[in-house]
Amino acid sequence: MTMADDMQVMVRLPGATLFEGAATRLNAVAQNGAFGMLPNHTDFIAALVPSVLLITQPGGDERIFGIDEGLLVKTGHRVEIAVRRGIESADLASLHDTVDQFFETVEDEERVARSALSKLEADMVRRFAGLRKEPLP
Repeated sequence: MTMADDMQVMVRLPGATLFEGAATRLNAVAQNGAFGMLPNHTDFIAALVPSVLLITQPGGDERIFGIDEGLLVKTGHRVEIAVRRGIESADLASLHDTVDQFFETVEDEERVARSALSKLEADMVRRFAGLRKEPLP
């Protein structure tokens, strides 16, 4: 592997890309603790826990993300991160509030979806039960 000044990072959600771009440093938290990664870090895989993901871009700009559990895979100078839920925040001070609002909204949407699914399942069971009671011709 050649020496590089940056690495390509992609942070993906189930239905979208949260971040894609060059980075000179990445900080994340795995199940066994926090770690930092530079462009020439060895290849590896890590299971991420709900935490703060910090990406430093060329030029020194920092991107701050609140993420749910996920998986990080580094191969060569490419890092791919897949998380269930995540959101970017302007700074660490506002990250807690941003994450709380975002996850609360997502949880409400999931609760509504589970309720609708339960109603559909109950209706299907009632219809099948009604079919069993009808006499055969």
